[in-house]
Amino acid sequence: MKLFRTVFGAALLVMCLDHAAMATTQNVIFNGTITATCTLVVGTNGTMTVSADLQSLSSHNSGGSAGTVTLTTTGGVSLSVDPVTLTTVPAADSTATTWTPTYSASGAHTTAETGATTALTVPGADLVSVHLAGTKGGSNRFATGNYQATVTLRCE
Repeated sequence: MKLFRTVFGAALLVMCLDHAAMATTQNVIFNGTITATCTLVVGTNGTMTVSADLQSLSSHNSGGSAGTVTLTTTGGVSLSVDPVTLTTVPAADSTATTWTPTYSASGAHTTAETGATTALTVPGADLVSVHLAGTKGGSNRFATGNYQATVTLRCE
């Protein structure tokens, strides 16, 4: 009897080794969610120059240049500039300056120069040009010295 069990077990083992294992498959599902998003990367800062009448300090004046920002978005966001709140002016300049930031975009979205909010509905990348103009009114003029202003470009 012991021999029978040994022979039977060995035969069963050989039969199992002879047959290929049954293959099975399962699907693994992946989910992902992307929310409306935007990234801004400053490429260059802008430069303002003064006008001949000393009443305009602007990136649009001769010798001035726009700041550049690379924008990448999923779409479903808005692009805008905030009012200028951070400025540094020389002590000799004691009269009011009106600061006007603007921007334009080219690439996946084409936006003519504006200071208003622009909806960016589709995904893509753009080069945004940011301009700033400071103006004096009446008989006021810009004084000699260094000027600096910060423009906040907002994508949300």
